[in-house]
Amino acid sequence: MLLHLYAQFLSFSADVMRLAIWLALLVAIFVPLERAFALHPAKIWRKQFGVDLAWYFINTLFPATVVAVSLSGVTQGLHRLDPGGYYSAVGAWPFWLRLPLMLFVSDLGVYWGHRALHQIPLLWRFHAIHHSAEEMDWLVNTRAHPFDMILVRVSGLTPMYLLGLATVPTTSTIDPAVALAMIVSVLWNFFIHSNVRFRLGPLESLISSPMFHHWHHCNDQHRHTNYAFIFPFIDRIFGTAWMPGYWPAGYGVEEKISTTLVGQFLDPIDPSPARVSNPAEEKTVV
Repeated sequence: MLLHLYAQFLSFSADVMRLAIWLALLVAIFVPLERAFALHPAKIWRKQFGVDLAWYFINTLFPATVVAVSLSGVTQGLHRLDPGGYYSAVGAWPFWLRLPLMLFVSDLGVYWGHRALHQIPLLWRFHAIHHSAEEMDWLVNTRAHPFDMILVRVSGLTPMYLLGLATVPTTSTIDPAVALAMIVSVLWNFFIHSNVRFRLGPLESLISSPMFHHWHHCNDQHRHTNYAFIFPFIDRIFGTAWMPGYWPAGYGVEEKISTTLVGQFLDPIDPSPARVSNPAEEKTVV
């Protein structure tokens, strides 16, 4: 028993150390970037920085375990059945073909999961935590209730595995294409939340930019637009894109959201019906 607990402690410590190294890398990338190309006056120690830092560790450790368990059984069963040899054929596709397809179908799944978080009042109670930030920077990407994070990740990973684009591991080794797709997606999410005035020119019709996602965080009805994380043309296809060519005037939500970690965790499950407004009642302009 003690040996098992010790092994679990070592594994947890290794995960925390890995996240600390990633955090150092993110700081080395985005802090200088935001200082040099700041859209708004750059503040490293802005409001709720410590809370968002805590969410960084919580939302990287906890949701990943839940998502892995929830997907592994179903996908392994489907791949063992391998109807008509479909999964075997798709699994044999070259890496350079699978990777962009994985990014696309993942972002398409994320689009619908993310849209549900905005349009279903019960789910918005959780997602409003993420939108409560009144100052945008790279670390705002981590401010999210674990339930919110799990739903978005499952929405993105499920189509990759069900379509056979991601191979199911027979050991503890993750599919390299899945790993790379996740790294690209995570880094891009930090970028589009960052406090930078970058524009991507003609590429903005193909790839999301900070301006595209900053409008998603604005403090008016346009927050219910721009649901895709990487490919903005997904929003254009479904009529939810909003890109006027100038930056939003402010960020945040009207709801009263706690400024503490414990409060943000417990607020969404507060049974009071008046705690948050119904996003479906807001008129979305697209």
